[in-house]
Amino acid sequence: MPLPLYLLALAVFAMGTSEFMLAGLLPDIASDLDVTVGTAGVLTSAFAIGMMVGAPLMAVLARTWPRRAGLLGFVLVFAAAHAVGACTASFPVLFATRIVAALANAGFLAVALTAATALVPPDRKGRALAVLLSGTTVATIAGVPGGSVLGTLLGWRATFWAVAALCLPAALGIMKAIPAGRDEGEVAGRPALRVELAQLTRPRLVLLMLLGALVNAATFASLTFLAPVVTGTAGLAEIWVSVALMLFGAGSFAGVTVAGRLSDRGPGLVVAVGGPLLLIGWPALAVLAREPLALFVLVFAQGALSFALGGTLITRVLHEAAGAPTMAGSYATAALNVGAAAGPVIAVATLSTRAGALGPLWASGVLITVALLIALPLRTAITADQSTEVLR
Repeated sequence: MPLPLYLLALAVFAMGTSEFMLAGLLPDIASDLDVTVGTAGVLTSAFAIGMMVGAPLMAVLARTWPRRAGLLGFVLVFAAAHAVGACTASFPVLFATRIVAALANAGFLAVALTAATALVPPDRKGRALAVLLSGTTVATIAGVPGGSVLGTLLGWRATFWAVAALCLPAALGIMKAIPAGRDEGEVAGRPALRVELAQLTRPRLVLLMLLGALVNAATFASLTFLAPVVTGTAGLAEIWVSVALMLFGAGSFAGVTVAGRLSDRGPGLVVAVGGPLLLIGWPALAVLAREPLALFVLVFAQGALSFALGGTLITRVLHEAAGAPTMAGSYATAALNVGAAAGPVIAVATLSTRAGALGPLWASGVLITVALLIALPLRTAITADQSTEVLR
């Protein structure tokens, strides 16, 4: 894999850390800025909504820019937003910086997804995306727990400064490794924006985006409310929440890495095997959550399966949206973040049911069931002469 790909993954690591780190910082932020924890919690929603809306908007804005200019601009704006957030004493200003950071993150990821696949031959696109998305998975293993520890020792502002600092080597690497200027051949062959947007009228692309959103919704429904399962259902001390999150992150890294190697040759196999296993895993986790060993083993397994299946589906989105070379990355990003925003909302509704803290795990199982019911007829509905078959 080329060096620029790993530099893009470093930026994705910083951005992934920022997206997830607030879970451990909200009480300190609320106390410091004199707001309730519930009010501070809207910072998470602001980021998710900014990512969802920002992916297509930023992709449209940057579609005529050279890739290096777009990537560098987005990563520097992201860093600046965190620097301002670390300095402010105003909650509205901090809220605004989260929206700006989310827009920059969405724009960067939309451009990076297409840039990553352009750096490698067509038969290695899955592996390239696995390297890029590994930045997010490593963030759950090291970045988020590290940010939580840093926030505990030095205050929440130190974590914001650390995220901003992480962006600087990525920015320098982009300047050195990504070619400047436009690829004139690429620009000459680029379709008009209306043609790229028209790709969204293709049922197979929309359904693949829906599948990716459902799998990501299931992932975030359970991941967001994993702490009450660890401390409440399993009866473990709070320190074990970090262990569970790191295991989930380690599993997701393993899953996205293995699937990256398989998704170019046999994405149908990943879906056919990973989908049913993922479906079995969420209810199994709900049933066995009181047993710590089973809990931790299943958390690792579900992390691996979730990211293996989700990463494969997003790779297929990019393949299916080949007619939208500058917008395909934003379609994939939007699908991921629709799921990331919807999953916790669905999970919240289950907390007041008889299932209690285990409700999100059952909800994740239902979401995967819906995804597989949609995917099953797609497999047989595409005729043999359609070589761009959805799951092949």
